[in-house]
Amino acid sequence: MRLSDILAEQRIVVDASGSVVPDKGAALQLLASLLAPAVELDPEVVERLLKDREELQSTGIGDGVAIPHASADAAVKQAAALLVCPRGVPFEAIDGQAVELVFGVVGPRRATGEHLRTLARISRLLRDDSTRHQLKHAASPIEAYNLIEAHDAE
Repeated sequence: MRLSDILAEQRIVVDASGSVVPDKGAALQLLASLLAPAVELDPEVVERLLKDREELQSTGIGDGVAIPHASADAAVKQAAALLVCPRGVPFEAIDGQAVELVFGVVGPRRATGEHLRTLARISRLLRDDSTRHQLKHAASPIEAYNLIEAHDAE
């Protein structure tokens, strides 16, 4: 499975002004509202799952990246959403820096292997300095999606 298979342009938000995603709570709430319809769950349920995961340990992995993720018994499939926040969002990341890319993933609890492979794919995508830079400076959701789709084709 490619990342572009579980992501959609409609689930990408580019917040160039920093007004849409001012903090971690807003990021999790927005991710939940984007992901819930795709996995056929209530947005409040998805938000609670993401917050519960964050309470265990921040998913801010450093280098300006966070990958909030969760699984649910009732999720019908795996889905991803991306928040591009070039002004930075405080996220309690392991390196103490604000995050600029927040890649959320929710999927069925029964598909643990697929979920872990997706997290690994996202990590590989965002490990590359050039890719992170290009995503952080994407001017629109379609530009960000096309970059990820191109990366998938490599």
